[in-house]
Amino acid sequence: MSAPRIGNVVRTGEAGPDKRSLGNPDWLNRIHVGDCVAQLEKLPHGSIDLIFADPPYNLQLEGELTRPDQSKVDAVDDHWDKFSSFSAYDDFTRAWLLACRRVLKPSGTLWVIGSYHNIFRVGASLQDLGFWILNDIVWRKANPMPNFRGRRFTNAHETLIWASRDAGAKGYTFNYEALKAANDGLQMRSDWFLPICTGGERLKDENGRKTHPTQKPEALIHRILLAASAPGDVVLDPFFGTGTTGAVAKRLGRNFVGIERDTVYADAAEKRIAAIDPLEDEAVAVSRGKRAEPRVPFGALVEAGLVPAGAVLTDAKRRHSAIVRADGTLSIGTDAGSIHKMGARVQGLEACNGWTFWHIDRGDGPEVIDTLRSVIRAQMAAAG
Repeated sequence: MSAPRIGNVVRTGEAGPDKRSLGNPDWLNRIHVGDCVAQLEKLPHGSIDLIFADPPYNLQLEGELTRPDQSKVDAVDDHWDKFSSFSAYDDFTRAWLLACRRVLKPSGTLWVIGSYHNIFRVGASLQDLGFWILNDIVWRKANPMPNFRGRRFTNAHETLIWASRDAGAKGYTFNYEALKAANDGLQMRSDWFLPICTGGERLKDENGRKTHPTQKPEALIHRILLAASAPGDVVLDPFFGTGTTGAVAKRLGRNFVGIERDTVYADAAEKRIAAIDPLEDEAVAVSRGKRAEPRVPFGALVEAGLVPAGAVLTDAKRRHSAIVRADGTLSIGTDAGSIHKMGARVQGLEACNGWTFWHIDRGDGPEVIDTLRSVIRAQMAAAG
């Protein structure tokens, strides 16, 4: 797999050719500067595997926010976060969601993050437009900003919604085993404890001020891409900001599409992403469980000669035995059936996993037949 490339910021927003016709279309791995809805309309239909959206929160701040020592808090008061009314914000939300839905593959998913100011309105719009909510995730901040006025609880979390394009969507990516491995063998929960963006990761201007007020931590995007995408996938961020999504996507071997209307943010993002070195293929490979492995029938082992017809299979302690037949069934006396049926029969059980019950002795002692499936799977992978 070739590493994603980073080109110049696309300021004209010209539509690229369809991804299916070219291996590396000119809209891919680029930052498109302009209104997100207008730029989304220029992308090919059904071209995106994963969308991460960090839209304006419509915080509706009233007056300056100060600390107890009267110093000013660098809060989000930028023009892009201001809307004239809730109705105007809802219209904006529906517009960008519809545009995202058009470019999302049928098997693709969308993640959107927000606070209590906006996430419930966004969630309602998602459902109204036909998206299907798969999970909501609580990002619990390890180091939240204190509540300086002391009139409310400290706002220590944000909410992410993970949704498929349709209610009946099939084949969407969820790397369950990879997340479990990353979580010390435990299922990944829907509450994530991660710090906000600080230190050297925070982009700042020449005066030491934050380049962007709501820069998301790379750890958050890393977990999202690990959860719901695969190497080589196309990840879209319609509110690109300073390019956290693009930086993580490039590092993890994903392609990205960024849309950002502020040229200052876009320039900062381009420099940031250009400095990223993609990881090697082996480092970004995704752990997969047995369910994700291709099905191999026992008959395939017989056909390949790994378990030849006429061979004798036994259990681990050699208390039971069966003869392998040419059609991939096992024979015990006058009875015959699958490896699972016959394993259950000799044990007096309703069911049995024949792959782990039966063993074959190929000269080095009993070997569980399940280990031989890996040989066939390796051949299938090489052929594919």
